[in-house]
Amino acid sequence: MKGWTASEIPDQSGRTAVVTGANSGIGYAAARELARNGARVVLACRSEPRAEDAESRIRAEVPDADVQFMRLDLADLASVREFAERYGRGRGGDRLDLLINNAGVMALPERRTADGFEMQFGINHLGHFALTGLLLPRLLATPRARVVSVSSVMHAVSNIDLRDLNSERRYRRWIAYGRSKTANLLFVHELARRLARAGSDVVAAAAHPGYASTNLQTAGARMEGRRAAERFAEWGNRVFAQTSDAGALPTLYAATAPGVTADSFTGPRLQGWRGAPVPSFRARWTLDDRAGELLWEASERLTGVGYEALAR
Repeated sequence: MKGWTASEIPDQSGRTAVVTGANSGIGYAAARELARNGARVVLACRSEPRAEDAESRIRAEVPDADVQFMRLDLADLASVREFAERYGRGRGGDRLDLLINNAGVMALPERRTADGFEMQFGINHLGHFALTGLLLPRLLATPRARVVSVSSVMHAVSNIDLRDLNSERRYRRWIAYGRSKTANLLFVHELARRLARAGSDVVAAAAHPGYASTNLQTAGARMEGRRAAERFAEWGNRVFAQTSDAGALPTLYAATAPGVTADSFTGPRLQGWRGAPVPSFRARWTLDDRAGELLWEASERLTGVGYEALAR
């Protein structure tokens, strides 16, 4: 059976998308395909040289692309606030059709963000929680807007620990990664509940790329100088992984396909590993209303970002 492909993306003309981590991997592929189909795309990235290179590559592939780089460092809440303020002052800043919370880090050595959070939890969850909250008024003002958070099958490695969100008791890189990806799904679950309660038509959904060849797999080993582990990850990318273009399809489906429902989770068809987008397995703890509520409250406290627009 033929699966959904990028050729089925509906016309995106007149729509504006923000894609975090759009300079490489699935973020780049998603941004390019949205631009190819007429969207204005903001490349929200930390590295200016890499983002400008990505912008040039997109323009080379899609000559009429409407793309713009805006700096965003999810490991620094001051940068997140600055991005949201600049977005509001920019062209079309009164609306936002699509926010793709894609940027992430995986299995890093223990590090802290500028605000003192464990790096994986801080970037993968808290940075995106703050960004979404700060951009929420634009999303609510835009008919049929969507928020898509990119999680991972590795969320099944671990539930969150509400008593130790920053892994201060004991740091284990893969457990911390799994917890951050569980946090992504709990965030979508709770955001969908709150949007429904507020009577909003904004759709909050999640996706994951399966095993896609990106620099995510090698970054942690490279940071520590573990050359053998880096070479092993590179070999795995070559032999087993699907391309980043294929890995971006679940995200693009969740972002653009008609009929995507709130709190859905889309991933590759073949064992969650590769293939066309389909509904994905998710651990039962990612649908826990109480855990979602408690994580939300903790996230508001840690980031200082409230979702007042949903409390009215």
